[in-house]
Amino acid sequence: MGLALFRVFGKRWFGESDDKGVAPFRTDSYFARTYGISGDVYELTVTADSPLVGMSIGEAEVQPGTPLILALRNGNESRLAPPADEMIWVGSTLGVMGERDVVQAYADRMSLRLHVRMRYFNELFNPSRAGISEAVVPPNSRFIGQVLGDLRLRKQLGISVLAVYRGSQVFREDLRRLSIRVGDLLVFHSIWSDLAQAAEKRDFVVVTDYPKDEQRPHKLWHALGVFVISLGLALSHEVAVPVALMAGVVGMLLTGVLNMDEAYAAVNWKTVFVMASLIPLGWAVDSSGLASQIASALMQGGSGLPVWLLQLGIALFTVVLGLVVSNVGATVIMVPIAINMAISVGAHPVAFAMVVALSASNNFINASNPVLSMITGPAGYSRRDLLRAGLPLTLAYLLVVQVMVALLF
Repeated sequence: MGLALFRVFGKRWFGESDDKGVAPFRTDSYFARTYGISGDVYELTVTADSPLVGMSIGEAEVQPGTPLILALRNGNESRLAPPADEMIWVGSTLGVMGERDVVQAYADRMSLRLHVRMRYFNELFNPSRAGISEAVVPPNSRFIGQVLGDLRLRKQLGISVLAVYRGSQVFREDLRRLSIRVGDLLVFHSIWSDLAQAAEKRDFVVVTDYPKDEQRPHKLWHALGVFVISLGLALSHEVAVPVALMAGVVGMLLTGVLNMDEAYAAVNWKTVFVMASLIPLGWAVDSSGLASQIASALMQGGSGLPVWLLQLGIALFTVVLGLVVSNVGATVIMVPIAINMAISVGAHPVAFAMVVALSASNNFINASNPVLSMITGPAGYSRRDLLRAGLPLTLAYLLVVQVMVALLF
């Protein structure tokens, strides 16, 4: 039901993407509009009949109709931003970016074998590791007055220049002969760590937000192993879930997957304070008798109503209570009341208890839900976004619960 709602109403709820991040695989929005850089990344294998055999990357790039060459694999070595003097041989694999029809025409003309799926460059083009960025040339840059080809950015810094924006003009062809001026906006493709290292020299100022954290791909198996162990402990019921997950965090720190500063930075402190505030609020609602009084009033006022309407009223009140008291507290408070109500009207007590148990976890509106809190920060969702999408999901959830409980009981 949730997938169907997002398929039909998703764009109406959230609108089109604003391209908050930059991904190298899909550039058909911002970079296409601004610089004419569009298309996907493809792999092209050089055959023995290809005229590119024996050419350098620089010579291949000046061939008519050549898409953007972003990566090269010779033998078992793969690299982004191959230098202009790097040679192309039989069996070499080029990582190029462009529209599918343009890349296919280039492959046919140059006797190259096109691979739709990434085989060698998948990790290199991972958006968390590499991508497209923009940088401005400041007045004190050493690049001013120099020709791009003489800077040898690919060989020395691992950066490919895709375009140069000057005034109202965009340069994409024959960039190696272009002289740099103050205020030029350079469009790069590079590994994020290489970009961060090059930016420290202050020859250009990166204006694109990109991942600056240290990448540790060699720690992949450590992270996976710790994750599996902590998840296994949580599912074993021998260790409490918070203890198991905390043990996983400690394991990540001990194996070097994270350092302490990164662990602290990853904590969403807004969620921590929301949860901390809900604890005394829920205790006050429970200990003061407010929840019991409201539930009792609901029980007395529901006499004579159909069973399905009573279940719906119980479900709605449990949802509202769960937003304040937490799902566990709402279940503890409402289950006895729901069972008594079912007995008083001659309905199935288990059905009413099941409605309460499921409705207590029906929280798609408030970031107090730990699951929602994990995505609201990285996704940049506002309270309005949560309400806009969460309210229909909440109602759909209630509908599914009512229908399935009616069928089962």
